[in-house]
Amino acid sequence: MNEELKEILKKQHYAIVGNHSGVKLCHWMRQSLLFGRECYKQTFYGIESHRCLQMTPTINQCTQNCLFCWRYQGFTELEIENPDDPEFILEESIKAQRKLITGFKGDERCDQRKWREANDPKHVACSLTGEPTLYPRLGEFFETCHKRGMTTFLVTNGTNPEALEKLDPLPTQLYISVVAPNKDIYKKLTRPLIPDGWERLQRTLELLPSLDTRTVIRHTLVNGWNMDEAYIDEYAKLDEKASPMFIEPKGFVLVGQSRQRMTLNNMPSHEQVMSFGKKLADKLGYFFANEKEDSRVVLLSKNKKVERINKQS
Repeated sequence: MNEELKEILKKQHYAIVGNHSGVKLCHWMRQSLLFGRECYKQTFYGIESHRCLQMTPTINQCTQNCLFCWRYQGFTELEIENPDDPEFILEESIKAQRKLITGFKGDERCDQRKWREANDPKHVACSLTGEPTLYPRLGEFFETCHKRGMTTFLVTNGTNPEALEKLDPLPTQLYISVVAPNKDIYKKLTRPLIPDGWERLQRTLELLPSLDTRTVIRHTLVNGWNMDEAYIDEYAKLDEKASPMFIEPKGFVLVGQSRQRMTLNNMPSHEQVMSFGKKLADKLGYFFANEKEDSRVVLLSKNKKVERINKQS
């Protein structure tokens, strides 16, 4: 990673870990510590917001340059030549998070019990930026997390099916981002850096039913781009292929770097997300399980009861 990129990321409050990883406090960490508000992952699945470590092993590696992405898009690499050790990445990521939350302790609004617990994270959200499956030792990293009693979420754009086929162990919950109903919109909206991104995503969707873990399809909905009612049938065909446990239609939010490429008009209301989700659920025969208005997201579930992740201690 070059020094110019490091300086840009540090100014954006990233903590750089090793040669290719990074940590950044989630918005909901602050909300939980200071105001007692929880993120939708806690509402839906039981993950405690203040004990979540948001990180990535691929801070400068990705296969897409999505128009709606709110992270810094300085991606210049598609592979990692000398990958850091998984135990090093986890240990240094935890240390980085502890440093990032130090200042909260002195804020009179901070829940001191939560702050102490936040220094001992119990969940890893491997989703911060980049494409995590490009880290070739990802399975070893999850094994390291699980040995420490930590649960893991992986968010991937689905363009690296070979990595998912080999991934052992799998994360506690696996998200595949399906942000377009068809190839034409996919190419325009995600601006893939590889020529066969759509085809590789299809292979990942076909692979998903065989993976022995909790599976989620994430539809990031961008008004004027990918959420017209006419696309419901196309999304349903993709979702049927993947047969996930859960589907999360989630509205795009105009924050960060996305402000350079999108406008307020591209942000759907929660009501629009709700309408989309209910129509998709009806089409697939899924249950409309939950919603979180402040995150503009709804949860569709294959089963009526949503099994929550084991409660953290």
